[in-house]
Amino acid sequence: MRFLICASLFVLLVPEWSGKARISLLGPDPAFTVARVPLDESNPARTRVGDLVYLGGVRLRSDDSQFGGFSSLAVAGDRFTLLSDSGDIVRFALDRNWQVRDRSYAELPDGPGTGWEKADRDSESMSVDPRTGAIWVGFENANAFWRYDSTFRTAQAHVAPPVMHHWPLNKGPEAMMLLPGGGMATIGEQDRWPGGKGRGGVVFAGDPSVHSRRGFRFDYIPPEGSSPSDMTLLPDGRWLILNRRFAWFRFSNVLTIVDPADVKPGATVRGHDIATLESPLIHDNFEGVAATQEGRATVIWLVSDDNQLPVQRSLLLKFRLDPVA
Repeated sequence: MRFLICASLFVLLVPEWSGKARISLLGPDPAFTVARVPLDESNPARTRVGDLVYLGGVRLRSDDSQFGGFSSLAVAGDRFTLLSDSGDIVRFALDRNWQVRDRSYAELPDGPGTGWEKADRDSESMSVDPRTGAIWVGFENANAFWRYDSTFRTAQAHVAPPVMHHWPLNKGPEAMMLLPGGGMATIGEQDRWPGGKGRGGVVFAGDPSVHSRRGFRFDYIPPEGSSPSDMTLLPDGRWLILNRRFAWFRFSNVLTIVDPADVKPGATVRGHDIATLESPLIHDNFEGVAATQEGRATVIWLVSDDNQLPVQRSLLLKFRLDPVA
């Protein structure tokens, strides 16, 4: 009875919260649908774009208004993990017929700030350590990296590298990936080093949470008018960088391959552009890229950030790397 009286008084007497509302979170029901999409609506038979062959893709939709905003992805066999820039985690399995099963939702258990506002998370990049299964996430605004266990249930370590302290708050480690043998590479979305060109890049030698000052800087020159939005390691060790451009109220993307031998201390790096997604081909705000291998084929996956706007889409696309002779 005393507890009930105290609880009633608390509700009646404590004033309502008048500050900023907390960011919305995905609901408990992991329900979403997928619908197939063509590479070119005007020519559904078309499958090639540059050095890529389109293997199919889907649009992800949900009645949950928080669904979407996907900025990065990880793929292991038929298992997918999508991470939104609000810290929401969407997992599922996808078979060869694009049928979905084993859906689940979660949220980052910890990160920069309290998680009350979107800026406290703003998770923009993700990479999985193939040796341990640990998951690294890059956060804009905080210009920091956090390492989580393979289940995304606990945070293991985090660091805000001094070399990135002056990167713009909302233009930080948009692109990030782990390197073979340890280490990490990251590229800022828009900032450049003093006196440098293009976009500022960093290669960390070893675990950045342990050795945040070991490594070197480089400059990355993206395709004209574009900025890097994600990066991943190809099976042969080359870097694949996803670049994004927004002009005339329309997004386009260019995929660029970089030879890691060109990435040296103080180097200015330009890659080789292999494909461009722009009108009339399917296009949107693609922010996540992952590479896998199926037999001898190198497979490239893309996911788009719909900014949770009705005029954009959450797309998951699949391509095979097949260079034109």
